Amino acid sequence: MPDALTEAMPFPILIGDIGGTNARFSILADAQAEPVEFPTVQTANFATIDDAIRAVVLDVTSVHPRSAILAVAGPIDGDEIDLTNCDWVVKPKTMIAELGFEDVLVLNDFEAQALAVATLPAEYREPLGTAGEPHLASRVVLGPGTGLGVAGLVHARDTWFPVPGEGGHVDVGPRSERDFQIFPHLEPIEGRISAEQLLCGRGLVNIYRAICLSDGIEPTLSIPADVTAKGLQGDNPQAAETLRLFVTYLGRLAGDMALIFMARGGVYLAGGISQKIIPALKGPQFREAFEDKAPHSALMKTIPTFVVTHPQAALAGLASYARKPAGYGISTDGRRWQR
Repeated sequence: MPDALTEAMPFPILIGDIGGTNARFSILADAQAEPVEFPTVQTANFATIDDAIRAVVLDVTSVHPRSAILAVAGPIDGDEIDLTNCDWVVKPKTMIAELGFEDVLVLNDFEAQALAVATLPAEYREPLGTAGEPHLASRVVLGPGTGLGVAGLVHARDTWFPVPGEGGHVDVGPRSERDFQIFPHLEPIEGRISAEQLLCGRGLVNIYRAICLSDGIEPTLSIPADVTAKGLQGDNPQAAETLRLFVTYLGRLAGDMALIFMARGGVYLAGGISQKIIPALKGPQFREAFEDKAPHSALMKTIPTFVVTHPQAALAGLASYARKPAGYGISTDGRRWQR
């Protein structure tokens, strides 16, 4: 029997990146081909992922995929996989029975992001700070978007090992004098403030509202994109401070994760929000917070940080794995279904 860790899936392969808000699909015809991409769709526009695959892919292409590799925003446990920030439920057995797949593999969405940064070329990474080029060493990916994704990427024995997890739900707390003014106005969930309550789309709004309440003024912004836009323009003091605190908190968390993984290969910020706020991330707050990790501040100064600018990074990472699964240390136990 072939080793399930390295056994290639039959081509053509449907590749899917399923987030809380958007779903992206492509088809990889064979190991030498470039992926054929399909329009990005909003998950809210389809009742199920199966409906989306039919409408977006199967109904418009003559190439019928034999396999599917799907990266989903949520933990994978059992034959029915609930997405954390979306109503879709991924049912691989149903996909095999009703969509005609022979083989379905489901990974965590930030596992796919980790696969992408294993070999991300310089043209698709925007450096933050002056730490230089990444070493061929362990890396971390963080992605503020609908939620907050976190994954590690360990390099050992000439192999990349993605480490998926739910690091976006770690505790965070106040540190500066301003934090102690603002944090009482943040609404805890079951008694605690998690990183995801601050470092995602709704987190931007949460920080903005807390600043307004702390300053004794009425909040006027309720959409994350508006907070970001006003913050970048600098014509709304509370929105501008929101963006400064957002990148500060992101820097703190990124530094924590870099220490956990000893990520000498760098920390990579993925997701739509990171790309939109590059000017703010290039300000001093992000790197100052990232490096402020006594007694290891000198070490932190040597770890590079980047924004991932590839338009479809997760799909690119999944395609790399599909072409050569033996090059990555991914366990498929409990995550691969075959006819």
